[in-house]
Amino acid sequence: MGIDITKMRNIGISAHIDSGKTTLSERILFYSNKIHAIHEVRGKDGVGATMDHMELERERGITIQSAATQVTWRDHTINLIDTPGHVDFTIEVERSLRVLDGAILVLCAVGGVQSQSITVDRQLKRYHVPRIAFVNKCDRTGANPFKVKVQLREKLGLNAVMIQIPIGLEDKLEGIVDLISMKAAYFDGDQGTEIRYAEIPAYLKADVEKYREELLDAVSLFSDEVMELMMNGDEVPEDLIRAAIRKGTLAEQFVPMMVGSAYKNKGIQPLLDAVNYYLPNPTEVKNYALNLDKGEEQVELSADEKSPTVALGFKLEDGQYGQLTYVRIYQGALRKGEELMNTRARKRFKVGRLVRMHSDTMEDINEGSPGDIVALFGIECASGDTFCGSGLNYAMSSMFVPAPVISLAITPKDKKSSDQMSKALNRFTREDPTFQTYIDPESNQTIIKGMGELHLEVYIERMRREYKCVVETDPPQVAYREAITTRAEFNYTHKKQTGGSGQYGRVAGYMEPYSDGDYEFVDMIKGGAIPTEYVPSCDKGFKQAIQKGSLIGFPIVNIRCVINDGQSHPVDSSDIAFQLAAIGAFREAYHKAKPCILEPIMKVSVEGPTEFQGNIYASINQRRGIITASTEDGSFSRVEAEVPLSEMFGYSTALRGMTQGKAEFSMEFERYGKVPSSIFDALVKAYEEKRKKEQGR
Repeated sequence: MGIDITKMRNIGISAHIDSGKTTLSERILFYSNKIHAIHEVRGKDGVGATMDHMELERERGITIQSAATQVTWRDHTINLIDTPGHVDFTIEVERSLRVLDGAILVLCAVGGVQSQSITVDRQLKRYHVPRIAFVNKCDRTGANPFKVKVQLREKLGLNAVMIQIPIGLEDKLEGIVDLISMKAAYFDGDQGTEIRYAEIPAYLKADVEKYREELLDAVSLFSDEVMELMMNGDEVPEDLIRAAIRKGTLAEQFVPMMVGSAYKNKGIQPLLDAVNYYLPNPTEVKNYALNLDKGEEQVELSADEKSPTVALGFKLEDGQYGQLTYVRIYQGALRKGEELMNTRARKRFKVGRLVRMHSDTMEDINEGSPGDIVALFGIECASGDTFCGSGLNYAMSSMFVPAPVISLAITPKDKKSSDQMSKALNRFTREDPTFQTYIDPESNQTIIKGMGELHLEVYIERMRREYKCVVETDPPQVAYREAITTRAEFNYTHKKQTGGSGQYGRVAGYMEPYSDGDYEFVDMIKGGAIPTEYVPSCDKGFKQAIQKGSLIGFPIVNIRCVINDGQSHPVDSSDIAFQLAAIGAFREAYHKAKPCILEPIMKVSVEGPTEFQGNIYASINQRRGIITASTEDGSFSRVEAEVPLSEMFGYSTALRGMTQGKAEFSMEFERYGKVPSSIFDALVKAYEEKRKKEQGR
């Protein structure tokens, strides 16, 4: 096989929207000779960026799917994944981070740490991914990487330290000073391909000394040798500084900061060097699997080619040649023709075609080594499945999947569209765990759920293009919940006598609000008033009753049902009789318990220029929002609020309109909250009317 695993890096590029991730990955491909011409994201040349291979991505100038490729840089193999920045495509970031060993956190020199950078940082911390920070767009007006450093420390709590400083900023950006080698680097030639090292410009000497001192202080914590040399006032050699930075970065206690401009081709080659220097190879990352034969005991995996194979399928794609499964190999090797086991589905399969991906083109290979990211063809599996070789029964802990926040009702235009629609939905739900679909039993509508308006918009557009399926959309239903506010007693007898054996069951007890979960059943029956075999029937009945409340027909949550008395009949009592008795008892007490309606409250973070702050406040107040915090950072301000989901539809369009398109927002589910009485009345009334209409049909 011959790949030296210590010279392999699995890295992702993750950042806030429009920080220049895709532009950066395009440059990385170019400098590592993977592509021979640079294409821009919103390509005027009609080509568009290599990593944005979907037509839609090129038109909108955004990344939707993470794309994987492999490049070689100074005899190191780098598996690179470009991830989307939009919060709507969070799962793409999650699933990529799950299998990466390191990341480049890209920040905009003007915008600094923005709302999505915070989300991405949370994800990096969740999966313990060491990172390098790259401050991009240093050529733009208002660029200030030093301010970004302060934000990284304050907002994200990272120990960020400059290992480079820019020579000039904005339109005067000429190059960078490397604080480790103490040289100035300039990027000459048409596309910055020739690096010229020179003396540090005289006017920067004082700054360079200051930042180098800061750097040495920070790395001395990770290396006794560096500390000793500094105390003695000796010169610290480059390799010692690099070793100390590497140690701190791998321990997630140090974040080296680099600067440059991907668009202007400055600072990319040193960034690639830094990936080799400071980010881990697959052997330096501890990966664990759960042994399913031993009660999910944790097992550490070894990046050894001779061990039995363990690999994780982290992403599915339906290409023109069938289903493609992206796989990260954690242990052992993947070889063509080998038999593996899908431990979730308990199915064996043979590895047929094995390929290495480059965005959407591929090359066939015969085997993949530990730490590699490859793709398999034509195997039946779901996102997050573990594949094991020779007798192992392990599962990799799967990735965190955030709950969808927005839903839409879709109706196909005609018969042909309706056949295609189910094909499309089937494929998209397999590929993307945050895109869900179901048929609402009450309204019989097909509902799609996702992470945001853009997310669903993209899928509807993909249906039209890839499946020639035209659908109409209706405003979605908000996932309301019902709950009770006080304790209420019940004592209900279910009797039915119609010749032959009848049905009989009496259930007594009470229901009360329960704050630790959605539902709890408590059995307090003494002296066999209800025979033990019928107690689970009562539980079953209650569970059925809470699926649909009588106020507006939504599930009931935060409720505890306690039974403490009852009665049975030697002949007529049965499982079904007690289920029906429990349902009857529940309905009898539900209205006495003063039910209320809960609505999903979202945590909303709006960012935009300070001049529009008043408009942003007003827009949140109009939407029944409560502002929880606001921070101003120079000309930029961020407002955090809690807003009911029902008020957030169409917010992105309204926000763009009132801020000249300069503000953006992200939202995630926070909690359920009680609806105000005026809305309560309107919802109940609408539900009554809808029911009358259905009965009148």
